[in-house]
Order: sequence, then structure tokens, then C-alpha cells
Amino acid sequence: MNSKSILGAALIGVGIAGAANAAEILVTGDITTSTTWTANNTYNLQTQIYVVSGATLTIEAGTVIASDTNIGGSLAVTRGAQLIANGTAQNPIIFTSKADVATWTGGDPKTGNWRVANNEWGNVTFCGTGYVSENINGAMVPNTSAPSPTNYGLMEGLVEAFPGDTRVRYGGGNDDDDSGTLRYVSLRFGGKVVGLGNELNGLSLGGVGRGTDIDHVEIMNNVDDGIEIWGGTVNLKYVSIWNIGDDSFDIDQGWRGKAQFGLLVQGYSSVAGQGSGVGDNCFEMDGAEQSDYQPVTTGSIYNFTVIGQPIDGDHGTAWRDNARMQIHNSIFMDIGEQVVKFDNVDGDGGQGYGFNGTLSWPATWTTDYNAVPVRPNDPVGLPGFYASQTSGKLAEIKDCVFFRNQFGSAYTEATARGAYPGNGTNNNVDAGNLVANMPIRSLTRGPVTPVLALNMVPVIGLDPRPAGAALVSVGQAPNDGFFTPAQYRGGFAPDCVQSWLDNWTASFAFGFTPANNAMVTEYCFGDGSGAACPCANSSAVGDNVGCLSSLGLGGKLRATGCPSISADTVALQGSQMPNSSALYFQGTTQQAGGSGAVFGDGKRCAAGMVIRLGTKNNSAGASRYPVGADPLVSVRGNITAPGTRTYQCWYRNAANFCTASTFNLTNGLEIAWTL
Repeated sequence: MNSKSILGAALIGVGIAGAANAAEILVTGDITTSTTWTANNTYNLQTQIYVVSGATLTIEAGTVIASDTNIGGSLAVTRGAQLIANGTAQNPIIFTSKADVATWTGGDPKTGNWRVANNEWGNVTFCGTGYVSENINGAMVPNTSAPSPTNYGLMEGLVEAFPGDTRVRYGGGNDDDDSGTLRYVSLRFGGKVVGLGNELNGLSLGGVGRGTDIDHVEIMNNVDDGIEIWGGTVNLKYVSIWNIGDDSFDIDQGWRGKAQFGLLVQGYSSVAGQGSGVGDNCFEMDGAEQSDYQPVTTGSIYNFTVIGQPIDGDHGTAWRDNARMQIHNSIFMDIGEQVVKFDNVDGDGGQGYGFNGTLSWPATWTTDYNAVPVRPNDPVGLPGFYASQTSGKLAEIKDCVFFRNQFGSAYTEATARGAYPGNGTNNNVDAGNLVANMPIRSLTRGPVTPVLALNMVPVIGLDPRPAGAALVSVGQAPNDGFFTPAQYRGGFAPDCVQSWLDNWTASFAFGFTPANNAMVTEYCFGDGSGAACPCANSSAVGDNVGCLSSLGLGGKLRATGCPSISADTVALQGSQMPNSSALYFQGTTQQAGGSGAVFGDGKRCAAGMVIRLGTKNNSAGASRYPVGADPLVSVRGNITAPGTRTYQCWYRNAANFCTASTFNLTNGLEIAWTL
């Protein structure tokens, strides 16, 4: 293979991500001119890399950034720079470690194994120019208590290379700051430990403005927080945060943004203490670094599914330093301690609620969003400064469902603040503790696992689509150009609508969140659990794939989308195949009770009335049907009434690999079609 280098990197010859001639590019210096990283290469961050002011780093869909675990490289976008990372569900952008890539099958990023690991590389950081509240006063940083374009902070986890190094600063006076785009990006096994109490979050957002687009972002395993936001007005949509070593979603220094459609799953990512490998709070919300400063955190969150740790987890929401947050249409379940925790101060010198004439903790929950306390909501000359809330109270938890939060005082503070059933105006629901009343479709936990002094019960299987009391909410998010009106509770739409986690996330790759598992049944595995493969060419038991091919892998068939005749979005996706032609076909029944019949180097599973859907050429061992102008699966398959159909993929194999044939087949799928 040819290896390339940039910015003085040495040449090496390792390819990742399954591209036949992929080159690994060692990134060793700052991005000082506009640069594009392409999907036919992989990138290895060798140190703390900065995209400096005036430069734009563009990352193509499908690009893998995999760094050495003994180096821990990281990427930071400085004020005045941009990162344009536009992935897709089919071709996400993945930041991870080479240790993670080593678990992928055939270089396919939609495979791999979850591990107890973090701190294997750094993170992605954005430093924007929005207003922040930071009280590091003194000759070096003369910040003020009033909003000022000259106020700034020093980014956690970044270290000044020299006194006055502005690359590590965030904040300014532009709430419309555009630091770029982060879309369909998965961040895995990161969170470099820089020093004692100085650790990188999965995604750090300092002073980032509303002109920045962030949606479909996942953080899987991290040593510190999942996402932490300091000030600014950035909005976020479709965020998944799993197994974080500290707080899942952490807000500070006057964030005034919005977030919708999220999943927080508490767990652990290393054998360490709570806060450095074991999850702490689900939401941690600080108002301002000193509680009488402005801006003060004033945000709005809709449609989150929050799954805690039931034995030794921490709080669902922790409130400090005058934070003002609204949380609507969400699910809180299995929280280990209190659903609402009045922390008051964050331990770094802030004075908490009520300081210097600010609103007290109880008053924050009873004061209208647009009331004028001692300090006006909109500072003089800054209209619309607190625009994320448009109704209700400054602090409220409304139209949510609570389930199986069994800690003794789980609801004590929530009840006192009117955030728990008992206050009829909040439309909240307590679904109790019975499994039959669970507000999501399914949840599977592994065994209780001691992690030092704490007992963790990891989530290993999840269908987060709503059930029971979560299916219909009373209210919904406003149709304001950012929020999507969605009249259900939690982060996922009901019925057969495709989960937004499908295809691009680590949770999908690891099998934690299978695609549409209520509509699709996998069967006919060439893993030794059914009829024998033609010449003992079985895959490992439990792989749920077809018989081994000349690649030494069994072909894998998945399906995504909604099998509704009136709204068909089904896509059949084959992977782990040679780069040859692949024929997707449909049957009406399962062959031989689902075990399949010997057919070439594999087993034919789809039987009955067989219809050829289409032939595709595999690239990097994968293909899909339909693509572009192809007829929909239901149209090509002549499906006009509800019922089940079976599917499989036939593909060319190396001559005489097993029998005298030149073809093999994937596993089979049975899909239940509805109107």
C-alpha cells in the first residue's frame, strides 16, 4: 500500500476501514489552510491538532479517524475556524481508536465489539465566539459580570502551549457564531486524561453559536462527560450518549440553546471512580460560573430518553448556580438517586441560587420564562438574549413519564418543585415499577458488575421506541424552525418508524440497538446452529450470518426502514461479501422450516414464490437495495396486502472455494409488512 503524510508526518503502511488501497495519514500539525480529509484514506491524530482561525477542515462522509491508543491525539476547532463533517446514515464519520478498529469485521465500521475502555484517543472540541459567563477575573483575564464580547474562558482539556495561547480560548459577542457542521458523527472510546481533574469530554462546545449545525452525534464510552457545553447558543438534535465516565449531558456558563431527540444511557467505560470512568449525573446543569453573572443558563429540551443505573447510578438532573432549564416530553427511568437534585453550587467558588438578589431555587420554578427578575432577562442592547424559552416557567419538568426510579428519595425534590405527579398542570405520568408498564419497547441488562465499590448493570439491548404512557404526550415542541412537533414522550418515534440510531452508531454496530427488531426476524444462519453448510464452512455460532465464503466471513443481510406498504422505506443491506455481483431476492416462505437447503457454498432460505428484486455490485464488500431510481421493495415484490415475506442475498464467490460452485448466500430475513 501507498502511505501518505501531511504536515511532516512519517510514512507508514497501515490501511483501515476496509478500503482496498486505503492509506493512513498521520496528522502531526495544526490545520492552517482549508483542507479536506477524504474517505479513501484514514487519519491518525498524533497530538492535539488545532484548526486555526481562517481555516476550514472538511471531512467527507465515510471517513474514519482512528488514532493510536498510546498517543491520544485530539482535534480542536478554534475561534474563527470551521469543521464541516457531513456524514450520512449509510456512511458516517467515525472518530475512534485503532484498538476499536481492530475489532471490526473485514474493516466494516458497522461491526465491532464493545469493550471496557476509554482514554484511547482525545476528542472533538469547538471553540466559538458566543457569549459566555466565566469569572476567571484578574490581570490575565479581565472578565465582567455583564455580557461582554471580551469575556472568554479557557477550554477544559486543552493546555496553553505558551502564555496567551488564544487557540484554547472560547467566547465572544457573536451568538450567531458558525463553527461548522457535525452530522452523523460517532465518537468512540475517547476522552484523554490531560492531568488531574483535567480530562477531555466526548464533545466539548465552548461559546458555540446557533449558526453551528449539530445533529446525529453519538458518544460511546468516554472518560469524562459525554457532551459538555459552556455558554453560547448552539442547538443540538439526535444525540446518543452511552457509558460515560462522568455526566452524560453537562451544561454550564450560560448556555441559551435548545436540544431535541436524545438518548442518555448511564453505565461505565473503565474500572475507575464515579466521574472518571463510571457515570455521574444524567443531566448536570450549571447556570453561570458565578451565579450572579450573565448570561445564565436558560435552555429548552424536548424528547429525551434517559436511562440511569438502578443500583449505584447518580441523579437524573442536577441543578446549580441559578440554572434555568425546561425539560419536556421525556422519559426518566431506572435513575439511581434523585430525579431532581438541588446541588446549588458546583464546588468551584460559585455562590448558588439567590446570590446577590438573583432568584432563589423555589422561585426559579414559579417564575414565568419572560418575567423580569432583579437582572432583566434581556440585557440592555441585547434583545432576544434569552430566546430559547417561549412559554412556561424558567425551570420546569413537564409532560414526562417516570418509571422504576426506586431510590428512597427519588422524587422528594421533584415533588417539592411540582415536577412530579401531584401537580396536575405538569401532565407528568408515574408509570410505576411493573415491567408491563415500561415506557420503551424493551431493555436488556447484563449481569451486575462490580466496578470498584459500585455495582453497574450495563445496558446490552435496547429498543428505545415508546410504549405505554410514552406513546402519546399532552403537549409537543413548538414549530419554531428548530424544534420538530412530536406528540410522544422520549427521543424516538413510535410504531415502525426507523430508529435514528440505525446504521451509523456504535450501539447499532455492537448489537445494542438492532434495526426495527419488532418488524424484522433474522433466520437461517450458517453458524452451525441450523442445517450444515456444504463442506463444514460454518461461521462461528452466534454470528447470525451466512455460511463462510472465500473471504473467511459469512455474508450478512440487514434491513432498515419501515415495512409499511403505504410508506415503504425498507432498505436491504448486504455486507461481508466479496467485491462481486449480489442479487437481492424475495420469497413468500422460509425454506425447510427456516434451516435452509444446501445451495452452492451456502444455504437457500427464502422460498415459495421467489422474485428477483435487483442485482448490485459490491463495494468494500457491501451493497444495498433499493438505490436511486430502483423500485421500492414492496413495489418490486408485488406486496399489496399485510403479511410476511422472506429475503436473502446471493453473491458471487471464488471459484471452487467449497463445492464446485461460484456463489454463496447471506443469512435470511423475515419481514412483517403492514398497511
